[in-house]
Amino acid sequence: MKVYLDNAATTALSKEVLESMMPYMTEIYGNPSSTHSFGRASKSGIEHARKTISQYLKCKPSEIIFTSSGTEANNTAIKCSVRDLGIKNIISSRIEHHCVLHTVEEMEKAGIHIHYVNLTPAGLFDLEHLEQLLKSCEGKTLVSVMHANNELGNIMDIEAIGSLCKQHNALFHTDTVQTIAHMPFDLSNSNIDFLSASAHKFHGPKGVGFLYIKHQSNIASFIHGGSQERSMRAGTENVSGIVGLGKALQLAYDHLESDAVHMTKIKNYFIEKLQESIPDIEFNTNLNSSLFTVLNVSLPKEYNNEMTLFNLDIKGIACSAGSACSSGSNKGSHVLQAINHSPERKAIRFSFSKYTTTGEIDYTIEKLKELALAESI
Repeated sequence: MKVYLDNAATTALSKEVLESMMPYMTEIYGNPSSTHSFGRASKSGIEHARKTISQYLKCKPSEIIFTSSGTEANNTAIKCSVRDLGIKNIISSRIEHHCVLHTVEEMEKAGIHIHYVNLTPAGLFDLEHLEQLLKSCEGKTLVSVMHANNELGNIMDIEAIGSLCKQHNALFHTDTVQTIAHMPFDLSNSNIDFLSASAHKFHGPKGVGFLYIKHQSNIASFIHGGSQERSMRAGTENVSGIVGLGKALQLAYDHLESDAVHMTKIKNYFIEKLQESIPDIEFNTNLNSSLFTVLNVSLPKEYNNEMTLFNLDIKGIACSAGSACSSGSNKGSHVLQAINHSPERKAIRFSFSKYTTTGEIDYTIEKLKELALAESI
């Protein structure tokens, strides 16, 4: 049996999304910058996707800029804010995705003052500390923090964060790669200035994402060249990918309620079965404020074996120790270190999708119990 429980890393491309993309790989192949009918047909596909996204997120189509990934979107928001908007301070956190952490570190080398907001014991941003940081910063400030953590699934209060940013005249960028298409957004009534997303986290194609840029935010292009994306992102667009992104987001929001109910049921069922089968298990995820897609657990000491993930893979179960972007690193998870995770316990992230079944959960529980017995011998 094959069980895929690593949906926070990437999700399966849905059949409906693939079907929407196929014409743009075979028949509608014109360059969208060309003015002839072939080019106009491609351009139409892009603009339809842009309009679809703006309708679901309640923003203007002109505020959506397509990128190659969430990583590019995050880099653009942070680096262009520093370059174009006079940013002197950046407030972020120690549990951000590496594409934000490393970008912030590069900005520090350029002379920007970097501050990190503390975490509460529950693994959430300490809003009192954030306000203290905002008060202490001299000069223009950018707050760049994620909506939900990709390893833990903990959901941060971005409405409160946005409100604090507005009070202190700071710009607000949020990485919503794990939450777009899983939660509703109303950007017309938010204090968010920049928002990043990636299609492959909600059953869209890899290699395409977008950056929301509030219309008052006057940043210039990050990638220079042609005048694509209203001169905000040079380079011939990934037309089929953009069409797939738009379709994936439409499907996700059209079925948001039913999919949320299903995945919440799956996650709660898994928690219940883990507690029954492995009494000494610990949950790193904040069970009171977390995504229905992610569950991070610490296995008891009898699982203290670096081969645990490998052995699960042998049994046909795909899960992870954390972010896929950290694969190959020998430093361990910076997120788990930030929440003072016990290093003697093996931490595993299980993440779910609309395709996950209770039968797959039962199989995973069975194999985890078998591994405990095998490793205790």
